[in-house]
Amino acid sequence: MALSGQQRRLLRNHQTLLSKRIEAIKINKRNAMFNGSYLLFLLCLVKYSETSASLLVGIKGGDVTLPCEYEGSEIPDIDLRRSEIILVCQTEECSCRVCKKETCNVVIKNLSFSDAGMYILRFNYSDNHTVQEQTRIYQLCVDDEISAKIGEELKLDVLLPDADKVQHQSRRSTGWKEDWSRTDGVQSERMTIRDGNLIVNEFTPRDAGSYRVLDPDGEPLITVKVRVQSKEKLN
Repeated sequence: MALSGQQRRLLRNHQTLLSKRIEAIKINKRNAMFNGSYLLFLLCLVKYSETSASLLVGIKGGDVTLPCEYEGSEIPDIDLRRSEIILVCQTEECSCRVCKKETCNVVIKNLSFSDAGMYILRFNYSDNHTVQEQTRIYQLCVDDEISAKIGEELKLDVLLPDADKVQHQSRRSTGWKEDWSRTDGVQSERMTIRDGNLIVNEFTPRDAGSYRVLDPDGEPLITVKVRVQSKEKLN
């Protein structure tokens, strides 16, 4: 049976109204999902911001302690990570390079430049029969001191994967000058990159001073103090 013109118009209006309702349901569903995800993001952001990073400085070749700052009873297990989980020896008798000390402190032995960066330490403890989680965040900067001879090359093994800038402060300067950046490369004709190292050719007294490496957030990773090597005494 053929539909009349009025019936066809009513059917089209009904289909249009139904399509609008379906689209409104989809939009509301997407908004609910977005609001839920955004709320979860805000909660994570607030939780992270409540725990600010503590700056720690260690000497290359030496040891550094990441303090958990907890004075309660012994904590059986701790979780330490950077971009991935770091295996921590959980007893003080172990001879590993990264080990637990006292209640929940972590000691990193024989520091190298690759140890520089951010660390996140998590541990649980019981408080009135309730398990509580604590988080500690550290920014570890590794320091070193070297010497170089006039006229020879200075090799700085500081271009870590997280390195964003290398800055230099001469002995007579109060400011920092950028020598290298991830985006622009070296800033001097006497500087080159070789085997992942920053090379200063034909070292001069003006090249002495302090070199610091910053991550993309401007946090310190490495500081190297360079001095002029004294001339050997003639026999």
